[in-house]
Amino acid sequence: MHDDRVLTEQRLERVLRERIRPAVHGTAESSEAVPLEVAAWHVPGEPVPPADGLAAEYQPFAVGTAWGRPWGTTWFSCHGQVPAEWAGRDVAAVIDLGFSSGGPGFTAEGLIYLPDGSPVRGLHPRQRSVRLDQLAPSAGTVRFFVEAAANPHISRPFTRLGDMPTGEEEPLYRLARADLAIFHADVWELVQDLEVLSQLMYELPVEGPRRWEILRAIERALDTLSLDDVPGTAAAARGELAPALATPAHASAHLVSAAGHAHIDSAWLWPLRETVRKVARTATNVTALMDDHPEFIFVMSQAQQLAWISEHRPEVFARVAEKVAAGQFVPVGGMWVEADTNMPGGEAMARQFVHGKRFFLDEFGIETEEVWLPDSFGYSGALPQLVKLSGSKWFLTQKISWSRTNKFPHHTFDWEGIDGTRVFTHFPPVDTYNAEFSGREMARVVRNFREKGRSRRSLVPFGYGDGGGGPTEEMLARARRLGNLDGSARVTIEKPADFFAQAQAEYPDPPVWVGELYLELHRGTYTSQAKTKQGNRRSEHLLREAELWAATAAVRAGHPYPYQQLDRLWKTVLLHQFHDILPGSSIAWVHRQARATYAAVAAELEEIIAAAQHGLAGHSTGPAAAGAGDGPDDGIVFNAAPFERDGVPAMAAGRPAAPAAAVTGQHLPGGGFSLDNGLLRVVIDDRGLVTSVTDLAAGREALAPGAAANLLQLHPDLPNEWD
Repeated sequence: MHDDRVLTEQRLERVLRERIRPAVHGTAESSEAVPLEVAAWHVPGEPVPPADGLAAEYQPFAVGTAWGRPWGTTWFSCHGQVPAEWAGRDVAAVIDLGFSSGGPGFTAEGLIYLPDGSPVRGLHPRQRSVRLDQLAPSAGTVRFFVEAAANPHISRPFTRLGDMPTGEEEPLYRLARADLAIFHADVWELVQDLEVLSQLMYELPVEGPRRWEILRAIERALDTLSLDDVPGTAAAARGELAPALATPAHASAHLVSAAGHAHIDSAWLWPLRETVRKVARTATNVTALMDDHPEFIFVMSQAQQLAWISEHRPEVFARVAEKVAAGQFVPVGGMWVEADTNMPGGEAMARQFVHGKRFFLDEFGIETEEVWLPDSFGYSGALPQLVKLSGSKWFLTQKISWSRTNKFPHHTFDWEGIDGTRVFTHFPPVDTYNAEFSGREMARVVRNFREKGRSRRSLVPFGYGDGGGGPTEEMLARARRLGNLDGSARVTIEKPADFFAQAQAEYPDPPVWVGELYLELHRGTYTSQAKTKQGNRRSEHLLREAELWAATAAVRAGHPYPYQQLDRLWKTVLLHQFHDILPGSSIAWVHRQARATYAAVAAELEEIIAAAQHGLAGHSTGPAAAGAGDGPDDGIVFNAAPFERDGVPAMAAGRPAAPAAAVTGQHLPGGGFSLDNGLLRVVIDDRGLVTSVTDLAAGREALAPGAAANLLQLHPDLPNEWD
């Protein structure tokens, strides 16, 4: 029976792939498509502002021609005339940049602009067309531009395409299509009908009548459909499917709260600068969808990404703000980025919430209440306390479902932190934060849900993500069909806050998980890219010292407090705590830039520290927020530690009581040497290993006989993937 299912599925998918989906847009062979005139400008270096791209000198460019060196940008100018005989027909512009098999966000990407610079729609493998009415044609004349990014499909094993200096120059893509074409709405709707019903059918039990009811309806539809005239017979075929789509769900059906989403990694298989464009493409896509679908809700976390849109694409941000005010574009998460939660210090984690929630409040007047971390690599037991202190109520993640050995026992529960604080938490049982509303996903929701009999409600984030793209017209069409359909969970598009409030009211006494949420999957995230981890910790320390010294200098010496500068530096450090930067799981380009950024941050903070020290040294030697080390006056030491050092009180400046004992070194017979500062004696042998550490005052040897204190051992780590 399993083989029969696979065979039936393959046959139907072939009909959809080869005959029905290609008929959605007309072709030149059917006299229902005309080519656009295309010209191109290849940006010589890094991406340029849209105004520069629109004003560039373009050269004629033929469909089928190669374009796009790795990480390069090409601007296409497209011009055409709608045939007069198409009057009254639905028409679309169809653009295929030559997408690879990487999928949305992992291959070439584009953004369509009107001649006045207004962004219209993003382009990716699942979004290749734009309606004519969105292109605002004048007297049948169509003119638009495409900013096309030749982002490589980074596959494993790792390639040289992960950085510009080691990249290649050969073009990655070929422009495959640039047409005006008639859009057959009935064919498009038929595709959605068949996909929803067939995917649902395959997940229903063979013994039950509903599976066979759907199968017979599909058989009748395909018998009615003429493969030689798909557009002309699509409506009749849909009529055969209508009864199966009209059968309502059972009263006890699982309830799915669906929220549009596009988890966008702030850096991963692309650099930070490309994420700036990814978020603009995605925001353009979803705000355009909202115009046609007032029921559509889209959530976006990571204040940093919205700040990028505001800074680089203010016209897109204006659209976002409009949809936020309308209640369709919903900020969530409350953090500056979706950070790693294990390596940042406690102060930095608090700042993630301070800066994130402040942005949402200042820009939109919204106090976010749900913490949204679907993709971070495990979650510290200190997080519930920070969540609650930030004014948030709820926590969502998906990643723990990826654990390979011990499956997490709950999908809805109270998470208790190390101080006893509890936060209501949900893991979507769909097991993805990039859902597409496939039949398999909806069946997985019901099958996986571990709270059966106690709760019947779960959340599904839907939309192409990681590399961006977001929800599509097709996903919204599936959601409509799945709203109340026999054999499936009931689907309602609504805000996450509405889901959490209903789920918490339905399940007031959920089970409790105490302590860390550990991820049993990604290995090496605490040891790889050590320079990045050193840069983060050094930056955290310098930020603390800079704030302490600058604040004290402002109070004691009237020294100007560098608020804007420190605010910017904090946001830079918080950005680099993103869960694919700090853990070391990004491409080489990201790591190279992170090292340079941390060096620049350190230099700037050291200047702030030195300026504050100079202000304090000439004014007072009393309590001074300060680092430890020589100040601007060789006789003054600044001690930022929370304890006394060399006679200088904690967090104060002063003159040390006595100079520290000098360290003496002595070479040993046979190699190695001994170090002695009057307090400790350390012996290092000819192998470079520490073989003795003696407390001279107590006469105590700290090492066991024959042991070495710094013996490093290397072991191979060969996981199944993600190494």
